[in-house]
Amino acid sequence: MNKVILMGRLTRDPEVRYSQGANATAVCRYTIAVDRRFKREGEPDADFFNCTVFGKGAEFAEKYLKQGTKIVVSGRVENDNYTNKDGQKVYGTRILVEEQEFAESKNASAGSTGNSGFSSNANPAPAASPAGDGFMNIPDGVDEELPFN
Repeated sequence: MNKVILMGRLTRDPEVRYSQGANATAVCRYTIAVDRRFKREGEPDADFFNCTVFGKGAEFAEKYLKQGTKIVVSGRVENDNYTNKDGQKVYGTRILVEEQEFAESKNASAGSTGNSGFSSNANPAPAASPAGDGFMNIPDGVDEELPFN
């Protein structure tokens, strides 16, 4: 099984191109920085992963993702090996993204560079406020909208 799940921030705005041919498909590339859980002296604090997404996912990335946006991606790891112009073999990996989601709200990411935020809910509920214990308080009056009681 080849499955990877990563959470990190975009290091730059996504780049979108369209394939050639009768059925042009959007191809989007971006890089995410994923913080390392344990940091050692003299080692990097984050790893950088090149991601590629196709079709509707690529169009979504172009429209809503910006540098600094915190996202979660899932997909598969692929070798990205090639021979350069000098005839030297270059080895690399990339993530072929199957799913991508926002990892924080627009309000939480307001301090991030160039983040646009996004909510897919057409009728958002009143904003929940954080409680002292780290959990969100449910505002009054939204009990009817919850899928459970």
